[in-house]
Amino acid sequence: MTSPCPSCAAAKSYGAEIRSAAEVTKIITANEVATGIVLKSGEEIGAERIVSGVDVKQTLLGLLEPTALDPHFLLKVKNIRSRGSVAKINLALDSLPMFSSGDQAALGGIIHIGPSLDYLERASDDAKYGRFSKRPFLEITIPSIADPSLAPAGKHVMSVWMQSAPSELRESNWHAARQSLGDAVVRTIEDYAPGFSNTILHRQVLTPLDLEETYKLTQGHLYHAEMALDQIFFMRPVPGWSAYQTPIENLYLCGSGTHPGGGITGLPGYHAAQRIIKNWHAKK
Repeated sequence: MTSPCPSCAAAKSYGAEIRSAAEVTKIITANEVATGIVLKSGEEIGAERIVSGVDVKQTLLGLLEPTALDPHFLLKVKNIRSRGSVAKINLALDSLPMFSSGDQAALGGIIHIGPSLDYLERASDDAKYGRFSKRPFLEITIPSIADPSLAPAGKHVMSVWMQSAPSELRESNWHAARQSLGDAVVRTIEDYAPGFSNTILHRQVLTPLDLEETYKLTQGHLYHAEMALDQIFFMRPVPGWSAYQTPIENLYLCGSGTHPGGGITGLPGYHAAQRIIKNWHAKK
């Protein structure tokens, strides 16, 4: 597969092989040592080291045999809190929205809709009681302003992160509530950009359930684990295992569930690579 990604090109220049649509279904172990992986196709690939960017629960509870890990360690992993609270709405637009503020230059940045602390608290309360917010906090970007190739000439795409949407609904389910959530987001934007709904050509609503089923994010949590005081720093992902290693020799973690957590920083991968290099030199 060819890719315009500079990082991919750099990796391939050092001999890396990049595969897409190659789902891993199992990590092979022998005597508490990781020795390879199995793809959904049935192909087995041997490896001296395995580095997983998949979330901690998916890696350790889903890809390993249950008997490969100590029961006390398994309990720690099972107790990681990873309750999703956001939904993703993608919109294709016939034209740029006209916000009441009149500042069209601001559309090239990040647009937040969350006018007060009380507003944010009420949105959070909705999720706390098992319902999605009808007046949500929104983080909006229009990437086609910076990269016109993302849409036909004169058209645009909009990306919306919506809070708060619990991973499980108390009185409904996400299959039934998906379009209602999308409607609530559009109405909220409409309040600040009159006529916005008339510019929508297509919309895609990704609920926390969709994020889990499509992208393998446990409970739809983008950061793989909540960024709470007891799940950060030396306690991420679990106490005693914050150095990107696992009880399985040669199996490392580098996803958002490791220190310093989620966000587009690359730091979990960077620090995991440093740990792998350090261990490799120690064995020489």
